[in-house]
Amino acid sequence: MNDNTQLLSAMIRAARAAGGRIMHYFRPGAEVSAAAEITQKSHDHPLTRADTEANEVIQQTLMSETPDYGWLSEETIDSVDRLAKKRIWIVDPLDGTKEFIRGVPEFAVSIALVEEGLPILACLFNPAKDELFTAIAGKGSRKNDMPIQTTRTTHLAGAACLASRSETERGDWASFKDEFALRTTGSIAYKLSLLAEGRADLTFTLTPKNEWDIAAGDLLVREAHGQVTDKDGARLVFNQTLPRLSAVLATNGQLHPALLRRLMAMPLNRDRCRNPDVTPCQPDGK
Repeated sequence: MNDNTQLLSAMIRAARAAGGRIMHYFRPGAEVSAAAEITQKSHDHPLTRADTEANEVIQQTLMSETPDYGWLSEETIDSVDRLAKKRIWIVDPLDGTKEFIRGVPEFAVSIALVEEGLPILACLFNPAKDELFTAIAGKGSRKNDMPIQTTRTTHLAGAACLASRSETERGDWASFKDEFALRTTGSIAYKLSLLAEGRADLTFTLTPKNEWDIAAGDLLVREAHGQVTDKDGARLVFNQTLPRLSAVLATNGQLHPALLRRLMAMPLNRDRCRNPDVTPCQPDGK
């Protein structure tokens, strides 16, 4: 299977099947059922059966059809074999696990196909809202098969900005509360899809994130005429030896130069991974 349209169809099947597993445990407005079997991978980084079951169905669906591709997922032990692959699946089977556990419908299945470091296909699915976001490099982004694009806002002051719930609770966004129209939202993958759809003007994090949180959203935003970079303005490159990104800035494109200037003097938040050189850790908000 090499045709991008066929590959995207397989991604959609995998995402919807994973979404079905996730919704088996989800309880809107209430904590998930006991059957979800909540455990802790590390301090404040929960894991549920929904995470692992979603990962299994995605991996089985995609790798059975593309056995020569590489694989990087939050819920799979990493292998250096992926570094030699031209194409690699980068997957977060459930981004926003904390929101999922609390009954907040701000989580997503995130799947990207990366070729030589750059995403070429993206599929992001919020099963609680039946929102399916897709993108093909050079062919635009879509939500539920309808074209989407970012806003055209040109003024940074007062811009609609999606802020991390966990970062807000830690006080990381206190210095921006009078500058942006902040809206606290779970799951950075889902935030990127909302930005691509034009439901906000920008989002950013100065806290390190894992590649699987960002890869699909990166393409969604770019194909919707937005921009995604690191804090220095460089394009994000995926399938690195240590799949960690020091910071992520995403805007509608119009606001990107101003946001880079605004954050130039801001320090990066510390990486809360305990042992990042051994195993990629779970990002904040999981």
